[in-house]
Amino acid sequence: MATAYVGIGSNLGEPRRQIEAALDELGRVPRTCVARRSSLYRSAPVGHTDQPHFLNAVARLETGLAAEALLAELQDIERRHGRERSFANAPRTLDLDLLLYDGCVLDTTPLTLPHPRMHERAFVLAPLAEIAHDAQVPGHGRADELLARCAGQHLARIA
Repeated sequence: MATAYVGIGSNLGEPRRQIEAALDELGRVPRTCVARRSSLYRSAPVGHTDQPHFLNAVARLETGLAAEALLAELQDIERRHGRERSFANAPRTLDLDLLLYDGCVLDTTPLTLPHPRMHERAFVLAPLAEIAHDAQVPGHGRADELLARCAGQHLARIA
């Protein structure tokens, strides 16, 4: 079994409901279980800022799936929730990002591990550090140390 961390975000429709439903669906992915989940965090949008704030969380999965197969499952869940990829940083009903997968470093067309820019984003690092403060982001360092470098980013733990 591999340990994977998935970032979960939503800012359209009912974000809290979307995230809770996604966590439930992650638990039904074949050969996969949700081992831990973070609290919910509210964050300002990055890039395209003319959109609602996001709710974010991170889940730790234990999975028997390969990274690419897990990514395909995440994308299927997004599609079922009406995810549209209209432009970079667009508003979304549900965003599931494979952040880390068993310490792998990978750069292929469908998948880059660790997830690009995760080491610079408090909305990823805060929920990750909550459930795994010593999680290593390959090439960058520990989640809790990286979070300390993002001190100027607005983020609020809400539940």
